[in-house]
Amino acid sequence: MWYAIVGEDVSGSLEQRLAARPAHLARLQALQAEGRLLLAGPFPAIDSPDPGPAGFSGSLIVAEFPSLDDARAWADADPYVAAGVYAKVVVKPFKKALPA
Repeated sequence: MWYAIVGEDVSGSLEQRLAARPAHLARLQALQAEGRLLLAGPFPAIDSPDPGPAGFSGSLIVAEFPSLDDARAWADADPYVAAGVYAKVVVKPFKKALPA
């Protein structure tokens, strides 16, 4: 089943986010290589594709896991969690409707 993982950044997390990004991306690339990643990306803190020093307000990952517990465990092990980037992470089942 698909699961949506929404991480909300702490204020002023850009430096920690940039430092942890290579490890964060490596985990996403592993999911992609397994065919389990639907989409992933950050939420710019301002209305711009390159927010510069404004940074990001969080991230969205939609990926396939065997269970909600597995999705939560994967999310809890994210390098952004360990680096203190995320203030909160929400994991919910997700049903893809469109595009078909």
